Amino acid sequence: MKALLLQDKNQWDSMKVQEMETPSPKKGEVLVNIHAAGLNPVDYKTATNGNPNWEYPHILGLDGAGVIEEVGEEVTDWKPGDRVVYHGDLMKKGTFAEYAIAQAHTIAKLPESISFVDAAALPTAGYTAYQALFRKLHIHRGQTILIHAGAGGVGGFAIQMAKYMGLTVITTASRHNHDFVKKLGADYAIDYKEEDFVERTLELTNGIGVHAVLDAVSGDNATKSLETLTFNGQIAYIAGAPDFQQGVSFARPLSFHQIALGGVYQSSNLAEQADLAMMGDEMIQLLLGGHLDPMISKTISLEEVPQALVELSKRHVTGKIVAKISE
Repeated sequence: MKALLLQDKNQWDSMKVQEMETPSPKKGEVLVNIHAAGLNPVDYKTATNGNPNWEYPHILGLDGAGVIEEVGEEVTDWKPGDRVVYHGDLMKKGTFAEYAIAQAHTIAKLPESISFVDAAALPTAGYTAYQALFRKLHIHRGQTILIHAGAGGVGGFAIQMAKYMGLTVITTASRHNHDFVKKLGADYAIDYKEEDFVERTLELTNGIGVHAVLDAVSGDNATKSLETLTFNGQIAYIAGAPDFQQGVSFARPLSFHQIALGGVYQSSNLAEQADLAMMGDEMIQLLLGGHLDPMISKTISLEEVPQALVELSKRHVTGKIVAKISE
């Protein structure tokens, strides 16, 4: 098979497509002919320092959509020819290849009416947003939420799902992305470069604050975001924990939620791993219903992935980039 090979850590910007032996599925696994693979910041971030569990050459890529080619032992729910989408295990070889291995209990079925490209945009960013909103924050109609980095993958999916659930959505984004995030459903967009998002958020909520914050920026940003939370407010954080002592008092008790989507593969909790498939099923239904835009800004070839990862690393990409691999 053709695969984009990472020869050693920190060489992700110079990866080349080469031939590699096609893997075979083991017990509980399926071999997927990858038609499309989504790109995410985690790809270049993990590749920069490498991982002690990797054997080089390694294959990056966590988001895959394609057709099952072969099933391993004890796989009874899937068969060759099934269209699927999944979020892969960071510790193992990934989806920037014509074929990849997936855990059978973590994949979601893909209807014929949804393209592989649209589906491949979902897993890492979409499932992360879904897990934060519905598994941790338990959002509901009438609440107000502050979603940071609304023009990115996680933020963009979170805006859409929060708005679908009837929340008032405030987001931070560069001014040139304000039209984009408002089309996704944001009620208010704050230019974090020109405005103090704490002051603006409190102004928009008449000094009360928001019920929830989703932060995918940094620990420092998460800490500052605590100032925007109302009584019994909650924060879900992805890119660094806030200072838990800041802003917490008897008059303003807060709840903190760590989001580590891919960490579930390092757990022995099979039910939590299977929840990846359930999140996929839910998001596919939102796509089918026209309630979710996959936000694809660019479709590329496998050979173009390294340059696209460079673009991602500069943090100026809006929405999602997806690589088309097999036809």
